[in-house]
Amino acid sequence: MLSATLSDYAYSNNYQIQWATFASWLNAGGLVFAGLALISALISYFRAQPRSIMLLIYPALWVLGFVNALIHARDAWGMMPIGFALSLVVTIFAGTAVWVGFSRFGHGGKQ
Repeated sequence: MLSATLSDYAYSNNYQIQWATFASWLNAGGLVFAGLALISALISYFRAQPRSIMLLIYPALWVLGFVNALIHARDAWGMMPIGFALSLVVTIFAGTAVWVGFSRFGHGGKQ
C-alpha cells in the first residue's frame, strides 16, 4: 500500500504513465495481502484471541483498497487527484492495522 502511494506521488511529480501502471499493480497486490490478513483476523477472532477492532479495520482497509483499485483502473489522467489521496488514506489504514496488530492490550506485555 505504501509503495502504491509512492508511485502515485512519483506520477504526480513527473506525469510518466509507467508510475500510474505501477500504482495499479501495487494496489492489486495490496488487495491480495489485505484479503489474506482479513482471513487471518477472522480465524484469530473465532479461535483464541478476539480483537473486535481488527474486524473493523481490515474490512474497511480492504473496501477502501478495492475502491482505490477501481479508481486506478481509469485512465492515467482521470485517476490522479482522487487516486493519490485515496492511496494515502489506505496507507494510513494499513499502518493503523499493523500498529494495532502488534500492540498488546494489557499490563506487563500480557493480554
